[in-house]
Amino acid sequence: MPLLVLASERFAEHMTPPGHPERSQRAEVMDVVARAWSARGGALEAPAPASREALARAHDEGYLDQIEGLRGRSSMLDADTFTSPETVDVARLAAGAAIRAAEYALDGRGPAFALVRPPGHHAERGRAMGFCVYNNVAVAAAYALHRGASRVAVVDIDVHHGNGTQWVFYEDPRVLYVSLHQDPFYPGTGAADEVGRGAGAGFTVNVPLAAGADDADYLLVQASLVTPVVEAFGPDLLLVSAGFDAHVEDPLGSMKVTTAGYAALIGHLRAVADARCQGRLAIVTEGGYDLAALAACSQATIDLLSGDAEPPPLPGAEAATRARAALGVVLDAQRRFWPGL
Repeated sequence: MPLLVLASERFAEHMTPPGHPERSQRAEVMDVVARAWSARGGALEAPAPASREALARAHDEGYLDQIEGLRGRSSMLDADTFTSPETVDVARLAAGAAIRAAEYALDGRGPAFALVRPPGHHAERGRAMGFCVYNNVAVAAAYALHRGASRVAVVDIDVHHGNGTQWVFYEDPRVLYVSLHQDPFYPGTGAADEVGRGAGAGFTVNVPLAAGADDADYLLVQASLVTPVVEAFGPDLLLVSAGFDAHVEDPLGSMKVTTAGYAALIGHLRAVADARCQGRLAIVTEGGYDLAALAACSQATIDLLSGDAEPPPLPGAEAATRARAALGVVLDAQRRFWPGL
């Protein structure tokens, strides 16, 4: 099944203050990777903007009014999150790319990879934060449910916990949210005992990892927790919040995942999608602030999803001390919901 890549030159038009890590050069890197894919004959699309109706499935109407009121203006939404005159339109394109990726995967046409900015997973129903304006993956998951999917799984591999995605679906048993993230770290959420509420209890799975976690740690968590939980959930669609900021070269995080480690993670997630939801996999970028690492991880993702590369050999689990420490706490919180763990 052919891979679809979604990208747009317009993602560079969202401007942030000088020295801000979520800078327009990130979009330029994404555009180079996307154009190289197109030059190889790969399918590349420019996204359409998300509609107000689509955004409202994940965000409050009052919040949408607030953001629309910033069209054509520069503003500071919080200490980390800014708009420039083009931001509202660019953020709509990012959410639209996530929707299109989900649509393509749900149609059974193949996997999809949306190279977008601004990122989305910190944006809550009524609040922008952490560089994020609209929650791209939450909008895509809500679109999938609206379209008729009965269950959607979201796996978040960004170095930061995706508080926005968690809270949007915290009481919704139709969406499984799994996050691997550095802890303690921004935004301060994502403890192992945050498991969902009401009907959603058990459908939030947080894996807080100590700084310094590496390929072996992430892959042990993937094999021993993420895969069995996602397989037991049985989603119609697997969405991945692909933050590449757990990379060893990233200036914000303190993790030690290599490009090969990210490739192994993506390959593992594709295998889960192939096994449990007929290959319906859509990947959407989040963070990743070292430009060379962002380019390398994005290229590795394309190579894996297109079938041009095989996942690299997995490192042994014997050195995964941070993973084992985290898994003990997580399994205590989750076994009552997932008895197969």
